[in-house]
Amino acid sequence: MKSTFYIEYYGKQIDEASLVKSAKAIWTKSGKKAGDLKSLNLYVKPEENMAYYVFNDDETGSFSID
Repeated sequence: MKSTFYIEYYGKQIDEASLVKSAKAIWTKSGKKAGDLKSLNLYVKPEENMAYYVFNDDETGSFSID
């Protein structure tokens, strides 16, 4: 089964794949290897236009979803 998850807010739309891609880019741009990313938790707050992430149950941060 294939599924796609979308968040729609204030006339905007973002899908899960885009959020994951953005988070993974943050991981690799910080100099870490893609293979070292074992888990990714994402929390989206549309009212703040932000996504918050937790890498490997340890490292936290956020990025804009605009």
